[in-house]
Amino acid sequence: QVQLVESGGGLVQAGGSLRLSCAASEGTFSTYTMGWFRQAPGKEREFVAHISRSGITTAYADSVKGRFTVSRDNAKNTVYLQLNSLKPEDTAVYYCAASRNLYTSEIANYDYWGQGTQVTVSS
Repeated sequence: QVQLVESGGGLVQAGGSLRLSCAASEGTFSTYTMGWFRQAPGKEREFVAHISRSGITTAYADSVKGRFTVSRDNAKNTVYLQLNSLKPEDTAVYYCAASRNLYTSEIANYDYWGQGTQVTVSS
């Protein structure tokens, strides 16, 4: 039902910042838990962060906690991921996803996925 379109990826030096955006296509956006995941070369897709329907509650993977911030603007049907203090090991394709029913970090519980956006961090 919902289409997710990501943007904001790119090439950045270690220590730099990027802001990723994911725009949803329709007005039920506010009913979804929104998640961010990433997949690095040679690794499986992993959880990065998620945010509750209201935006009040967030959760982060230990590897990004304190550096990344997830937020959402329900009026704009958009979720964001602010990436600060980037490290080469953050290099990955970043995906946003929507869960209709659950506040969750599990990939299997997400119903809709974006196409992904490449983040590359150079040393």
